[in-house]
Amino acid sequence: MKRVSFLTWCGVLGLLLGAGGCDNMKRQPSRGPSELPRPTPPHTVARGDPPPGDPFTTGFRDGAPLARSPLAFSRELLARGRDRFKIYCAVCHGEDGYGAGIVVRRGFPAPPSYHDDRLRAAPDGHLFDVITRGYGVMLPYADRLAPRDRWAIVGYVRALQRSQHATLADVPAGERARLLPP
Repeated sequence: MKRVSFLTWCGVLGLLLGAGGCDNMKRQPSRGPSELPRPTPPHTVARGDPPPGDPFTTGFRDGAPLARSPLAFSRELLARGRDRFKIYCAVCHGEDGYGAGIVVRRGFPAPPSYHDDRLRAAPDGHLFDVITRGYGVMLPYADRLAPRDRWAIVGYVRALQRSQHATLADVPAGERARLLPP
């Protein structure tokens, strides 16, 4: 049997200790350049999730959906909502909101009707959040529609719902006489 020198044993021991130490480098906490906090440059537009608790951009306040839109529904806002609805929503939801748009007639899954009791009772913030983040097979539209336009669509959807479920009490008194038979 050959004798192994002391220096050979030290070399082998050093290699074993060195190889064992390399594994610890894998689990070492480190921070990449993208994880370091950086100041936001002036005049920039934020991308990604909106600031928490901002009802204009999230539709939520304190974790609960807003019952009403933060915008007052005017004729101009509803006209803008109708235009955006026809461009982005009507292909699936149909122009009347019953969920029978052109893509549904060609085999795409039907979305729920806006005239279902569940969606008529849903808060405005819920509708805004679904437009923003998407739901089921519906894509998110936050990157295509500004928050003001999303709120305008919510207003237009509410007008559609009201138009399909109006009662005689909703008609102004001066106009009722024209609707009633003599």
